[in-house]
Amino acid sequence: MARNEEKAQSMLNRFITMKQDEKKKPKERRPFLASECRDLAEADKWRQQIMREIGRKVAEIQNEGLGEHRLRDLNDEINKLIREKSHWERRIIDLGGPNYTKQSAKMTDLEGNIVDVPNPSGRGPGYRYFGAAKKLPGVRELFEKPPELRKRRTRYDIYRRIDASYYGYRDEEDGVLVKLEAPAEVVMREMAVEEWNLMEEIKREAKKAVKSGEVANVTDILFEEEEEVVEEERREKERLDENDAMQKEFVVHVPLPDEREIERMVVEKKKLELLSKYTSENFLEEQTEAKAMLNINR
Repeated sequence: MARNEEKAQSMLNRFITMKQDEKKKPKERRPFLASECRDLAEADKWRQQIMREIGRKVAEIQNEGLGEHRLRDLNDEINKLIREKSHWERRIIDLGGPNYTKQSAKMTDLEGNIVDVPNPSGRGPGYRYFGAAKKLPGVRELFEKPPELRKRRTRYDIYRRIDASYYGYRDEEDGVLVKLEAPAEVVMREMAVEEWNLMEEIKREAKKAVKSGEVANVTDILFEEEEEVVEEERREKERLDENDAMQKEFVVHVPLPDEREIERMVVEKKKLELLSKYTSENFLEEQTEAKAMLNINR
């Protein structure tokens, strides 16, 4: 009895489901071309549908255990849906709707940094990689940063960084140099005051020594001390020059011959020359005589 009731209940459920399906509108299919859509609401609906499909596939591609081929197929499908979404976004703009392209997401690397891969793997501009597809062989290298090459600075770059600090115009702004120069400045100021007082005293003495109607020759008085210093320096220089001259004198380490010795050496040399000449002539004569005697004997 219970079996018949279950059958009746099952048939009732199927009947109710069939009636509900009859009331529903036939399932619409997304147009192949976005240009075929004439309604802004429908265009936005198809864009939302594509966004949901992209979301599902992006969640699926995060699984690294799907295998290389499945990951590549999923990545291709996602890129195909993204291109289709861009077509519908342009169609929405044509129909007077909002511009969704300004809010498009950027491509990131494994660390989440935004990167720009304009034409990876020869698949055309705008191709992106998602999830585990970024770790596939041949794809990881696209997201690796190239080693930074240290560029040699040019003369223009060097001169561009030169400012007032380079020439020392801002050294006094920190106050350190002022503290170090203060003692030296006090000493120099005192020396200048003493020199000025001395000059004034010399001028007063020169004016007292001048009679009425005469012109005071203050130059000799002012520079009297300087002339003494110059004279001392000149004497010191002469003394040094004399010492240098004495050091540069030529010292003879071999006894030099006098005139008589030179004459004797010349006479000896001439005697030797004459003797050698006479000896050579006698030798030639003896050889000729010996050759003549040999010829006669033959």
